[in-house]
Amino acid sequence: MQLEDKDLISIQETRILLKNAKEAQIKLAQMTQSEIDFICEAIKDAAMQNLERLARLANEETGFGVAEDKIIKNYFASQVVYDSMKDMKTVGIVSADEAKKTYEVAVPVGVVAALIPSTNPTSTVIYKALISIKAANSIVFSPHPTAKNCIIEAVRVIKEAAIAAGMPADCIGCATEITLEGTNELLKNKNTSLILATGGEPMVKAAYSSGNPAIGVGPGNGPAFIEKSADIARAVKQIIDSKTFDNGVICASEQSIIIEKESEQAVIKELEKQGCYLLTPQEKKLLEKIMLTPKMTMNPRIVGKTALYIAEMAGIKVPEKTKILIGMETKVGHNIPFSREKLCPILAFYIEDTWTDACERAIEILTKEGAGHTMIIHSNNEEIIKEFALKKPVSRLLVNTPGALGGVGATTNLLPAFTLGCGAIGGSATSDNISPLNLLNMRRVAYGVRELDEIRNSVEDDCKNSTTENNLRKNELERAVDNKLESVTDLIFEKLRNQLNI
Repeated sequence: MQLEDKDLISIQETRILLKNAKEAQIKLAQMTQSEIDFICEAIKDAAMQNLERLARLANEETGFGVAEDKIIKNYFASQVVYDSMKDMKTVGIVSADEAKKTYEVAVPVGVVAALIPSTNPTSTVIYKALISIKAANSIVFSPHPTAKNCIIEAVRVIKEAAIAAGMPADCIGCATEITLEGTNELLKNKNTSLILATGGEPMVKAAYSSGNPAIGVGPGNGPAFIEKSADIARAVKQIIDSKTFDNGVICASEQSIIIEKESEQAVIKELEKQGCYLLTPQEKKLLEKIMLTPKMTMNPRIVGKTALYIAEMAGIKVPEKTKILIGMETKVGHNIPFSREKLCPILAFYIEDTWTDACERAIEILTKEGAGHTMIIHSNNEEIIKEFALKKPVSRLLVNTPGALGGVGATTNLLPAFTLGCGAIGGSATSDNISPLNLLNMRRVAYGVRELDEIRNSVEDDCKNSTTENNLRKNELERAVDNKLESVTDLIFEKLRNQLNI
C-alpha cells in the first residue's frame, strides 16, 4: 500500500506542477523580448556561479563520468548555449518580407515536459531551461531516479535566479516524488504542450506514444572512419579525446573505428602509442559477458566508468595508463555487444578492404542502431567526404573532429545543444540540434496580393500557351518523323539501285 501511495503522490504532484506551469506561462508570454532575455541571462549567471559544485554533485550521486569534464559540460550548457541564442528573436514579430507582404510572429508552445538523464543531469537541466524560457515557455522537469538530488539542486539554483530576475515563479518546476506513474502523467497530461525527451530508448518511445508532441533523441552509435589520407596521429588523438571525455557518456561519442586494410598497422601502432589497449580474442569474450544485460540492453554498471574499472570488472589485466579498450570485430547485430552503443571507453575495431567497403560497414552499423544520429570521418580527401555525406543515414557527419564535442557544437559550428535530433530515419521529429526555435510555433501573417479574377485569367492564359506550345512541338515532331521516313526511303532506294546496277 505504501508503494501505491507514493504513486498517487507522484501523479498528484505532477498534475499540480503542470497546472501551475500553464498558468505561469500565460504571464511569461506577455513579457517583452528584453524581459525574457534578462531572465535567461540570470539563469546563465547562476549556472556559471555553480559550475563546479553542480558537476561534483552529479558525479558523486551517479558515479558516472569525470567531475572535471562535467564542469566543462555545465559551462557549455550555460555560457556557450546562452551566447548562441542571446540575439535570437523569439518574442513578437521575428521576421518580415516586405516584398512578399508577409511576416512571422513567434508563438510559444506552452508547457515543456523535460525528461533528464542520469548521464548528463545538471548540464541538461541548464540547457533545457535556457532554451525553454528563451522561447517564453514554462518547463517541468522529471529527474532520472539515480540523479534525483543533483537535478533538483540544479533546478533550485536556476529557478531562484530566474524569479529574482522577474520570471513568474511556476514557470520552472521539478518533480520530487519520482515514479514511473508520475512520469507517465507528465507525458500524457493535457497541460503538457511538448515533450523534450533525453534518456534511454524506452523513455523516448514512451514520449512519442504519449499522444502529446515530442522531440526525442534515439541512441547514438556513431562509427568513426579513419580514411587512409587522414592525419592518423591526429585522428586517433581526437577519438581518444572524445571517447574519454566524461568517460564516454555523451551519445555523439564514437562507438567504433573503421579503417582500410592498408592502414591497419599504422592505426594500431598509433592507438597503442596513445594509450589504447587491443584486447586478445579471449579478453574480448570476457568483456562481452559484462557489456549487455540479460535483456540485451547496455549494462548500466559500465556506463561512464574508466577503462581500468571496466577491465577489472571483466577480469582483464591491462596497463594502468590504459585509456580505451578496443576489440576487433567483424560482425554487426543486436547480439554483438561491440557493435552496439557503449557509453564508456570501449570501441569496436573494423578492418575493411577499401573505403567503399568501409562506407557500407558504417551504413550497416548505423542501420542496426544509431540511425539518424552522428558519424565521424577523418580524411583529407574531399571527394570521399562528399560520398559519405551523400550516403550515410545520419543527421550529423563530423569531419576531422571529436564526435562527442563536435556533435554538440563545441568543436564545430553546429548549434550548441545537448539534445540532438535524429530525423525521421531515427524516429525523431527533427534532425536539428535543438534550440529555442524548435520550441516555438510561427504564426504567419500574409496580405492579399492578387484577386480570384487574376488567377482565373492566368490559368486561362497558361492553358492557351500550353496548348499552343504542345501543338508546335507536335508539328515539329511530325516534320521530324516525315524527314526521317523520307531519308530512310531514299536510303532503301539507293541500296536497291546499287544492287541492280541501275
